[in-house]
Amino acid sequence: MQHPLVGQMREREKMEKLTSTTMIPEAFQGTRDDIAQQMGMVWEQVKAPLVIPLLKVAVVLSLIMSLMLFIERLYMAIIILFVKLLRKTPQKRFKWLPMQDDVELGSSAYPMVLIQIPMFNEKEVYKLSIGAACGLSWPSDRLVIQVLDDSTDPVIKEMVERECERWASKGVNVRYTIRDNRKGYKAGALREGLKHSYVKQCDYVAIFDADFQPEPDFLRRSIPFLIHNPELALVQARWIFVNSAECLLTRMQEMSLDYHFTVEQEAGSSAFSFFGFNGTAGVWRISAINEAGGWKDRTTVEDMDLAVRASLRGWKFLYLGDLQVRSELPSTLKAFRFQQHRWSCGPANLFRKMVMEIARNKKVSIRKRFYVIYNFFLVRKIVGHVVTFVLYCVVMPATVLIPEVEIPKWGSVYIPSLVTLLNAVGTPRSFHLLMYWVLFENVMSLHRTKASFIGLLEAGRVNEWVVTEKLGDSLKTTTAAKTVRKPRISFSNRYSLNSSPDNS
Repeated sequence: MQHPLVGQMREREKMEKLTSTTMIPEAFQGTRDDIAQQMGMVWEQVKAPLVIPLLKVAVVLSLIMSLMLFIERLYMAIIILFVKLLRKTPQKRFKWLPMQDDVELGSSAYPMVLIQIPMFNEKEVYKLSIGAACGLSWPSDRLVIQVLDDSTDPVIKEMVERECERWASKGVNVRYTIRDNRKGYKAGALREGLKHSYVKQCDYVAIFDADFQPEPDFLRRSIPFLIHNPELALVQARWIFVNSAECLLTRMQEMSLDYHFTVEQEAGSSAFSFFGFNGTAGVWRISAINEAGGWKDRTTVEDMDLAVRASLRGWKFLYLGDLQVRSELPSTLKAFRFQQHRWSCGPANLFRKMVMEIARNKKVSIRKRFYVIYNFFLVRKIVGHVVTFVLYCVVMPATVLIPEVEIPKWGSVYIPSLVTLLNAVGTPRSFHLLMYWVLFENVMSLHRTKASFIGLLEAGRVNEWVVTEKLGDSLKTTTAAKTVRKPRISFSNRYSLNSSPDNS
């Protein structure tokens, strides 16, 4: 009888023979150690004359961009500090008097105001924006509400039209407007809306996207600035978000956007009376729009395009941080990525188109032109994205693998930490999520950097426009279902950052 150990040894010999003859070719098996050794030798020969010098150059460039970003953040923080200490409120910088009823003049004491609500297949939110606009506290005969519906779904178009008819039956001056095509997207819709004959009677236009819900006193708080200060072209309100606590994705967006409004917009308004129009929740002087050349659809940031052109003609802007308008954040990663592509690609493309026009302009000071080109466009819209990706996602990991190249501690620890802390001032309640925000921004940096270069180079997707999906009433249902259990931070299956979204 054969011993069990003998059988096991024979099986092992068979497996080794099969491996050596079938799985790994005999010739390769004899040379694989040599190949690995040769690859190591090639790497050592390439590393010293090529890889290390390139990495050192990347380190220097990254540190320069990091310093640019840090100085910009510090500069804005100093402006905000002075604004707070000196209490330079908008009412102190610009004349403001409350709107008062006049018995003799009646409603004619109020200027004519146009409300534009551009929308595209907004099934979940169209009632919110139309209802909020119709509820504004303003004489009904001095207000025109223009619903610019570019919807391609006939069912949704019918629903929106019926909603407009419902409010019109209550005495509200609502105009339902459609086009034969979507040429120019939002810019095209706004431009066509201003061509109607009744608009000639209007002095100002307030713009609200379909998910924005202004408070009833919105016009009474913003219009007086334009009435009493003829040099003002724009009054911009702050966004607040109805779904900021829905999931970790919305909390991260809230942190970034709160910084944008509380620091970037406030600093630009206080120091230069200039900032980028946010495309919604703002009131424009119609004459300023016309003087600047009207709405243009040459980029995906028609709002910023108009703001820059109006500023170059000497118009001033005012940001009102205490005038807040409710809106909705993208709650799916797919929608967020499309939005970020547009917000990153558009400014870079506009910078390419307008940099020489800005530099040659003689109507504004050199200081303001430098601010627009360097601070507003170069550092915030391009360098901020590029340095986040290159330094934190490429250079730092590479220096771990190549210890011959070192990053100074001030560049790898101190400056990034200070920049992160400065970004956190906008949302103090989310300070404990700062590390998640850092990781999230690093993850998104590749997408934003790619979009920025597409805009600079005017590549294939430079004018891609995908309307951000909004949930509206369905969001309320989802939120209500979560009230039974309220974790501080949670991902639903649909909102998970680990999902595989479509490429945007």
